[in-house]
Amino acid sequence: MKCTGNKKIRAAVLAAASMLFLCSCGQKTYELEHPYDVYGTSIHYAQPSAGENNTDGSIPFFADGLCVAADADSDIKVPGAQTAEAAGVFHLNKKTVPYSKNLYKKLYPASTTKILTAYVAIRHANLSEIVTVSAQAANQAGDSSVCGLKAGDRLTLLELLYGLLLESGNDAASAIAEHISGSAEAFAQLMNEEAAALGATHSNFVNPHGLHDDNHYTCVYDLYLLLNAALKEEMFTKVIQTDTHRASYTNANGGLVVQEWETTDKFLNGEATAPDGVNVIGGKTGTTNAAGYCLALYSNNAAGEPVISIVLKADSSDSLYGLMGELLKL
Repeated sequence: MKCTGNKKIRAAVLAAASMLFLCSCGQKTYELEHPYDVYGTSIHYAQPSAGENNTDGSIPFFADGLCVAADADSDIKVPGAQTAEAAGVFHLNKKTVPYSKNLYKKLYPASTTKILTAYVAIRHANLSEIVTVSAQAANQAGDSSVCGLKAGDRLTLLELLYGLLLESGNDAASAIAEHISGSAEAFAQLMNEEAAALGATHSNFVNPHGLHDDNHYTCVYDLYLLLNAALKEEMFTKVIQTDTHRASYTNANGGLVVQEWETTDKFLNGEATAPDGVNVIGGKTGTTNAAGYCLALYSNNAAGEPVISIVLKADSSDSLYGLMGELLKL
């Protein structure tokens, strides 16, 4: 056994020496086309030139500026934690994760999906563009969350964002998807491309609104990545901190339509109270039978620091806001 081990070691050393000779003799060089393609195919993550991200033109680490967390639950005991399947708190300035529960567990996002829908819309279209609502987009199920759009309605993409993020309109989500990509299916492909570019590799999206599909899923950490990216878009942050919006647009006959859209976030509409010193800026709710009660929230903590906090699959609305209130204290 000992002799065999020595032979193996000598063979390995000789092989390594041979490779070193071949690489260093200067007679022949080999160059890999894409030795480490961290950026995939996204056009948003092309290699920076000197003067952009780094003055020497080097590529920064993908996780620069992100909160990075291991796949392990934190030791902190939070009241009400047992009422939700997964949760996380992300301190954006400190790049820390003070609380984690099932951060990477595959779960259904419900309407928190619309964070990504809004992000894709902002990046891929002009918010002043006029969108004509199709019959398919307007024809949502009777129990579906909608903002009251009708076939032939004409409104700006910006107005649709308010209907999407405040009223959680599935009709608005469908209209956005059709306008940008021609169909919900094509838009979902774009959603997945953008999610992958942001590092959200535990997710898959098949529609723009979050109605249940077994193949439509995410996790707490991926949802943090999506919301963190969306918050860098000024208009997204402006919309989510709005409690009510007076929408104005025209119908199929050219007549004026005016609607009052209100946020579904109970911290913003006054139905839930944040802890003392915490300023809830906004976020996105989501609820389906399979997803339970979900909330992705952006706030400033008592120290004035920006925080993203997420709860997925709470067992009730009261549990959701009770647990989120505790997380906002961390």
